[in-house]
Amino acid sequence: MITLRAARRVLTLVFLLGCALGLASNSHAQAPALPPELDKLRAALEKYQDPFVAVHDGYFSTVGCVHYPKGGSEGRVPYKPGGMGIHFLNPKLVGPVPDPMRPSILIYEPSGDKLRLVAVEWLVPLATGIKERPTLFGHPFDGPMEGHEPLMPHGLHHYDLHLWLWKENPSGLFSPTNPNVKCDGYGFSLPEESPRIVAHPPH
Repeated sequence: MITLRAARRVLTLVFLLGCALGLASNSHAQAPALPPELDKLRAALEKYQDPFVAVHDGYFSTVGCVHYPKGGSEGRVPYKPGGMGIHFLNPKLVGPVPDPMRPSILIYEPSGDKLRLVAVEWLVPLATGIKERPTLFGHPFDGPMEGHEPLMPHGLHHYDLHLWLWKENPSGLFSPTNPNVKCDGYGFSLPEESPRIVAHPPH
């Protein structure tokens, strides 16, 4: 005969299992449906759900959780209000020719005391000698633009491209900002203004 104490343990385990399954289901539900090419990329980068693996492979946190309370104004990149998250940059992957399978930046969203991988980004500074706007997956990069202060100097003029592989983005799969990404409660939340558009100097 099962004791009351054992019954409580069983009920607690069932409850915890249900919560875990519910969280897993919600996490999966937030991930957007992707074409095969992008689904392959997401699968290849899935290991970086663990930020320690990202650091081990050369991606280092820029600490601040970047968000844009206002949209882009005239002369600035036309960002929509929303968050970007915490950027982990791999300097070795920054160059004039972006590798579609090796993004230079991983983007995490703070969730309590955890980090959840939500997007990737390719960064191409003009100083690499790039001669024209890059394109990946049939989508042109945003920019050229100033660096994002305070995490980047204004003079770091660049193109970039965001891709929301793990979190649904109402603004679009390649939108720089995502209204569903929040920095609330994170100690290093950084509200920013969209960067100014700059000219691509002729070569």
